[in-house]
Amino acid sequence: MRRSILMTGLLFALIPLCQASPIYKWVDAQGVTHFDAQPPAGQAATVVTPAIGNAPAPPPRPAVPASTPVGDQQAVDAKVKKQIADQEVARKAYCEKVRTNLAQLENNARVREEVNGEQRRLSEEERQARLKETRKNIEENCS
Repeated sequence: MRRSILMTGLLFALIPLCQASPIYKWVDAQGVTHFDAQPPAGQAATVVTPAIGNAPAPPPRPAVPASTPVGDQQAVDAKVKKQIADQEVARKAYCEKVRTNLAQLENNARVREEVNGEQRRLSEEERQARLKETRKNIEENCS
């Protein structure tokens, strides 16, 4: 009696493993890794097989719909990666410029700016307001 109860309990415990569906893994354009039971539309995904005993992996489903050629997707991926890289270069240049401006504002009490072709000095209040604004821009965009 005990043996049959034990065997029945073991079979019930193993049923979910037999019904497991494949898990798909992919990385989006922002570099975030995702896991889901359904592959993303129009994006390459790999099947993740859990290391549970010697269970065979389910056959992989096609990750890319038949209507989307793989070459087109690779071209789109390359274009998006280039755009992200260009944005990162522009952000770094902006951050360097803003940090240089901050150093100038902090180290020089007599800051001048050009307005309509004429040079004028910033008042202390204007300088402090620019310091605050510059620090805020660095905190928001360069951290």
